[in-house]
Amino acid sequence: MSAVTESVRVASPGNAFSRSVRDSLVVAKRNLIRMIRIPEVVIFGLIQPIMFVVLFSYVFGGSLDIGGSTSPQVYREFLMAGIFAQTVTFATAGAGAGIAEDMHKGLIDRFRSLPMARGAVLTGRTLADMVQTALTLLVLAVVALLVGWRTHTSVGEVLGAFGLLLLTGYAFTWIGAVIGLSVRTPEAATSGGLVWLFPVTFVSNAFVDSSNMTPWLQHIADWNPFSATVQACRVLFGNPGVSTSDAWPMQHPVWASVIYSVLIIGIFRTLAVRKYRSAAA
Repeated sequence: MSAVTESVRVASPGNAFSRSVRDSLVVAKRNLIRMIRIPEVVIFGLIQPIMFVVLFSYVFGGSLDIGGSTSPQVYREFLMAGIFAQTVTFATAGAGAGIAEDMHKGLIDRFRSLPMARGAVLTGRTLADMVQTALTLLVLAVVALLVGWRTHTSVGEVLGAFGLLLLTGYAFTWIGAVIGLSVRTPEAATSGGLVWLFPVTFVSNAFVDSSNMTPWLQHIADWNPFSATVQACRVLFGNPGVSTSDAWPMQHPVWASVIYSVLIIGIFRTLAVRKYRSAAA
């Protein structure tokens, strides 16, 4: 068996990095094909954010003060950056559940028997999840336009905002990967992936102006990585709700969002790959 493995390794062209990229893309393709064959996963993934858009827009619109205005239109524009960011971060639960399911069914063990890069299985999975997230954002943006959301900046800035959202979502899926590798069942991964997301998304500036919070809670919200992405999107979309806080992430939200995302990817990808290797030993 070792001789066969070695021969395959020798026959595989390219250096270690190119092999890792190729293996990751193969795994990503496998997961995308699975999503196509099971469209319910994508459909149910779209229902929740659409419900949030409609409910928050029409239930809270007009009852919250945003920059001195209680206009429903102002709140809808304020709200959408938070809904977009919440949607990409909630993909964490799906990523963790998917990896836990693969572990539970023994698929990961089959991948381990192949001469492929150790991190490729996880990287491919997270890349496939990012593609699904991009599709969800596209549909969600259409729904947002239908309920009255508008942008007031250039096309480049709007695309930059969606790029930040995808980067944040990709970073959070690595947290999901660590959770998925740390639990025994997909159900536990789903619960573990959601239980910490609610305080992260709600103790933030996503749905209300953080300046209306008590001082200690506002401080947490202003330094929340999730809040940085929300604030960056509002700036790039030209939507209301630009923070007056002195906190560095609120003054430089685009840079803060990028830095937070890169740090999360660096830390949790390392942890996920280590867990994957230790489980393989």
